[in-house]
Amino acid sequence: MAYVITEPCIGSKDASCVDVCPVDCIHPHKEEADYETAEMLYIHPEQCIDCGACEPACPVQAIFTEDDVPEQWQHFIALNANYYKDKDSAE
Repeated sequence: MAYVITEPCIGSKDASCVDVCPVDCIHPHKEEADYETAEMLYIHPEQCIDCGACEPACPVQAIFTEDDVPEQWQHFIALNANYYKDKDSAE
Protein backbone atom coordinates (compact mmCIF):
# COMPACT_ATOMS: atom_id res chain seq x y z
CA MET A 1 0.00 0.00 0.00
CA ALA A 2 1.57 3.26 -1.16
CA TYR A 3 1.29 6.69 0.34
CA VAL A 4 -0.63 9.35 -1.59
CA ILE A 5 -0.26 13.13 -1.71
CA THR A 6 -3.59 14.95 -1.69
CA GLU A 7 -5.19 18.38 -2.11
CA PRO A 8 -3.45 20.31 0.70
CA CYS A 9 -0.19 20.06 -1.30
CA ILE A 10 -1.66 22.07 -4.17
CA GLY A 11 0.10 25.41 -4.23
CA SER A 12 2.35 24.44 -1.33
CA LYS A 13 4.80 21.93 -2.81
CA ASP A 14 6.79 21.94 0.44
CA ALA A 15 9.72 19.62 -0.17
CA SER A 16 10.04 18.33 3.40
CA CYS A 17 8.65 14.97 2.26
CA VAL A 18 11.17 14.79 -0.59
CA ASP A 19 14.04 15.34 1.84
CA VAL A 20 13.06 12.39 4.08
CA CYS A 21 12.09 9.86 1.40
CA PRO A 22 14.69 7.06 1.42
CA VAL A 23 13.82 5.81 -2.09
CA ASP A 24 13.38 9.11 -3.94
CA CYS A 25 9.81 8.36 -5.04
CA ILE A 26 8.37 11.88 -4.57
CA HIS A 27 8.54 14.25 -7.53
CA PRO A 28 9.01 16.69 -9.06
CA HIS A 29 12.10 17.91 -7.25
CA LYS A 30 12.88 21.63 -7.30
CA GLU A 31 15.68 20.89 -9.80
CA GLU A 32 13.40 19.10 -12.27
CA ALA A 33 12.12 20.87 -15.36
CA ASP A 34 8.44 20.39 -14.55
CA TYR A 35 8.64 21.60 -10.93
CA GLU A 36 7.42 25.12 -11.70
CA THR A 37 4.45 23.95 -13.75
CA ALA A 38 3.46 21.07 -11.46
CA GLU A 39 0.48 21.89 -9.30
CA MET A 40 1.68 19.66 -6.47
CA LEU A 41 4.10 16.85 -5.58
CA TYR A 42 3.34 13.19 -6.31
CA ILE A 43 4.36 9.83 -4.86
CA HIS A 44 5.22 7.02 -7.27
CA PRO A 45 2.92 4.17 -6.15
CA GLU A 46 5.21 1.41 -7.40
CA GLN A 47 8.41 2.83 -5.92
CA CYS A 48 6.98 3.78 -2.53
CA ILE A 49 8.15 1.30 0.14
CA ASP A 50 5.50 2.34 2.66
CA CYS A 51 8.07 3.48 5.21
CA GLY A 52 5.87 6.37 6.36
CA ALA A 53 8.72 8.88 6.65
CA CYS A 54 6.94 11.40 4.43
CA GLU A 55 3.67 11.59 6.35
CA PRO A 56 4.92 13.34 9.53
CA ALA A 57 7.29 15.51 7.46
CA CYS A 58 4.43 17.12 5.54
CA PRO A 59 3.58 20.51 7.11
CA VAL A 60 0.14 20.65 5.47
CA GLN A 61 -1.01 17.09 6.32
CA ALA A 62 -1.44 16.18 2.65
CA ILE A 63 -0.02 12.64 2.81
CA PHE A 64 -2.05 9.53 3.63
CA THR A 65 -1.75 5.80 3.17
CA GLU A 66 -3.83 4.74 0.20
CA ASP A 67 -6.39 3.11 2.49
CA ASP A 68 -6.72 6.25 4.63
CA VAL A 69 -7.20 8.88 1.92
CA PRO A 70 -10.33 10.85 2.89
CA GLU A 71 -13.35 10.25 0.68
CA GLN A 72 -13.28 13.74 -0.85
CA TRP A 73 -9.67 13.19 -2.00
CA GLN A 74 -9.93 9.63 -3.34
CA HIS A 75 -9.27 10.87 -6.90
CA PHE A 76 -5.74 11.84 -5.80
CA ILE A 77 -4.83 8.15 -5.75
CA ALA A 78 -5.20 8.10 -9.54
CA LEU A 79 -3.63 11.55 -9.93
CA ASN A 80 -0.44 10.36 -8.22
CA ALA A 81 -0.29 7.19 -10.34
CA ASN A 82 -1.11 9.01 -13.57
CA TYR A 83 1.65 11.56 -13.03
CA TYR A 84 4.18 8.73 -13.26
CA LYS A 85 2.34 6.83 -15.97
CA ASP A 86 2.56 9.90 -18.19
CA LYS A 87 6.24 10.47 -17.34
CA ASP A 88 7.19 6.81 -17.78
CA SER A 89 5.52 6.60 -21.19
CA ALA A 90 7.33 9.75 -22.35
CA GLU A 91 10.74 8.25 -21.58
